[in-house]
Amino acid sequence: MSASRKLPRSFYLEDTRTVARALLGMHLVHRYRGRRLSGRIVETEAYLGPHDLAAHSARGRTPRTEVMFGPAGHAYVYFIYGFWDCLNVVTRPAGTPQAVLLRALEPLDGLDARTCGPGLLTRALHVGRRLNGIDLTGDTLWIERPAPPAPRVRVRRTPRIGIDYAGAWVAKPWRYLDADSACVSQLSAGERRRLLEKARASGTTRTPRRARSPELRGR
Repeated sequence: MSASRKLPRSFYLEDTRTVARALLGMHLVHRYRGRRLSGRIVETEAYLGPHDLAAHSARGRTPRTEVMFGPAGHAYVYFIYGFWDCLNVVTRPAGTPQAVLLRALEPLDGLDARTCGPGLLTRALHVGRRLNGIDLTGDTLWIERPAPPAPRVRVRRTPRIGIDYAGAWVAKPWRYLDADSACVSQLSAGERRRLLEKARASGTTRTPRRARSPELRGR
């Protein structure tokens, strides 16, 4: 990996919605036990707490959310439903507790498990709470630009998933996805099949192992 391809801290200081959109097509990489595990980011969600009632930081500064209040470019990893770890990217300057949830990947290096959901991608990449707070500009877990020529991403926006408790914030269109990827979450079997056939025809397919994945609540 060229050091020039790793995203700098300045990338994460931008508006959280801009970061969530710009992360599509980037590669998430975990150096795990001497192996490179990576996937292409195809789905994200922006959380603009503490005024955003869907964000964890809307509940105040707690031991759980402390990382969100810190500097940009760090990982916020939390545990949910007694089973799943979820990976978020902290954005904006310290004291502005905002983050982007990484929801789905297309498998690249070393991945042969499902990645079509936030809990599935962390399990496939062996990302757990031990990495909570890790600096994403370091050499263990990071995000990098793809080697050129990078494919163009056709971005689609929708409301975020699983945040029915958030009142008027439910309708905010802050879920961003690659409209041509078969690896995003919450696709019907027919839609996933259509996208896979399109990808195979273009020679770019990376097949998810399952049509649907569990949906998890947001930050």
